[in-house]
Amino acid sequence: MGPSFHIEHFGCRAARADGEAIAGHLRAAGLSERQSPSADLIVVNTCSVTAEADRAARAFIRRAHRLNPQVRIVATGCYAQRAPGELAALSGVAAVVGNSHKAFAPEIALHLVLPEARSSPSAFTASMVSVASLLAGPALVLADDRFAHSFLEEAQLIPGEQTRPNLKIQEGCGNRCSFCVIPQTRGSSRSLPPEAILRQVQGFVAAGGNELVLSGINLGRWGRDLHRDLDPVRSAPRPTLAVLVRQIFEQTALPRLRISSIEPMDWDADMIALLSDFANPHTAPMRLARHAHLPLQSGSDTVLRRMHRRYRPGHYVEKVAALVRAAGPALTVGADVMAGFPGETDHEFEQTMELIRSLPFGYLHLFPFSPRPGTQAWALHREQRVPPAVVEERMAALRSLAALKTHTHRAQFVGCDLDAITLRTPAALAVFSRTAALTENFLPVEIDAQLPANRLLRVRVTGFTADGALQAIEAAL
Repeated sequence: MGPSFHIEHFGCRAARADGEAIAGHLRAAGLSERQSPSADLIVVNTCSVTAEADRAARAFIRRAHRLNPQVRIVATGCYAQRAPGELAALSGVAAVVGNSHKAFAPEIALHLVLPEARSSPSAFTASMVSVASLLAGPALVLADDRFAHSFLEEAQLIPGEQTRPNLKIQEGCGNRCSFCVIPQTRGSSRSLPPEAILRQVQGFVAAGGNELVLSGINLGRWGRDLHRDLDPVRSAPRPTLAVLVRQIFEQTALPRLRISSIEPMDWDADMIALLSDFANPHTAPMRLARHAHLPLQSGSDTVLRRMHRRYRPGHYVEKVAALVRAAGPALTVGADVMAGFPGETDHEFEQTMELIRSLPFGYLHLFPFSPRPGTQAWALHREQRVPPAVVEERMAALRSLAALKTHTHRAQFVGCDLDAITLRTPAALAVFSRTAALTENFLPVEIDAQLPANRLLRVRVTGFTADGALQAIEAAL
């Protein structure tokens, strides 16, 4: 029996796409997938957006090494880029591969567990790393600020454990929000060429895929770096995310496309028009999910200025209204919201609460402010720190409001028919003869039937489960 591996994911949807891509390469090389305690190799795909994310990654590594001292651990992702030495110092870590060298993470992992890989090093390992350094001694550390090898080409996506896999088409971020470490950990914005994206989508459809999620670190900026490579004589349209989505619909038979988080200012007229054309039941068929995630962070103009965000509360309200007009009231709108940014007053926090109350949010991702070394907010935190007790009080108020908004949004669909896709159903749910599913407008539902994953169907929402998900039955077409 050959070696086995486990990928432990931390962080955002785009980071998960990185981990899934690494897993695809390892599976293609013949490794089998197991749970972490018994795997021969563990790849820890770290996040570093908050101090808690750092702590969680360190705790997982320590626990994995304690449970299996022989396991080879490779740490990659944002924490591996920001502070590689901290991870390399942990017992059991054999290699730390920052985002700058993420393209080599699968190869490095294979060298740790496959004898044949050790005996026939590639051009990369021959020129940059001695094979011996991968097998003994202190951990190998690869991380720099050039990000020359940061775009991890994904193995062909297929509907597997992830019924709705993420296709990461954009890497890095050119924004300079005062609280964010991402420009340091992922570099400037870079785009996967449209030809590669279309090949992935076509291959996914050929493999029976029904829903694909486009993701990125700053997804709305896809294509801007490709523009300078165009031949000025050609009349091809400037590559933008809106143009790409239309190409996907024109050149592939993908039944449903979902777009992950996009900054408010990147929801321009062309992007909003996509919802009118492909996500409105009056302009069928609906191939674009009625789902929009716009990071908010704060509803206070003064806080947004200190954050160096590129919009104001009024702009945000206008974007949400335009999106709802384009897709209709069934659109599910989500947002990220932060509590306790340095200097945040009671009045500024109440402005955030009032803005949230006024908008038709279907869910919120909530975060307390976490000071990140090297950011401008790191210094602000030392000067204008919001007391931890106040931050927790504000987080509690946000959680209560978010729960109310989520319930109110979901309740309007009780008795309605919605399109959905079945997911991999957890065993704890399957024992009750139910199937996990997700509606096209991003509502989790439990169907009263046992159905295979990756099936598109129409469901009728009948009520709520005890944990707030929606119950449904299969609806007649």
